Amino acid sequence: MAEMKFEEALKRLEKIVGELEAGSLSLDDSLERYEEGIRLSKMCSKKLEAARKKVEILLKSEDGSVELKPFDEHMAEDAKPEDAPKKKRAKTEEGLF
Repeated sequence: MAEMKFEEALKRLEKIVGELEAGSLSLDDSLERYEEGIRLSKMCSKKLEAARKKVEILLKSEDGSVELKPFDEHMAEDAKPEDAPKKKRAKTEEGLF
């Protein structure tokens, strides 16, 4: 059996969730869908993890050279721009007078 594509698995998983949430399936059918959903969920997670590992980014060093590094989601969190617009504080009645 050919391996299912991520998009197909996700679509099938969404359909299963809809069927389970509708509550119209028998207990046996619900358990069968639940098991299939768990299997599809694990497969989707595995494919997402593999895709995440494949993503690489180009980094420019101080000397101007460019190097390729694997994507690190924690590094992306740290690299948020400092000058991003900050939320304005709500003015309190005290601050208005």
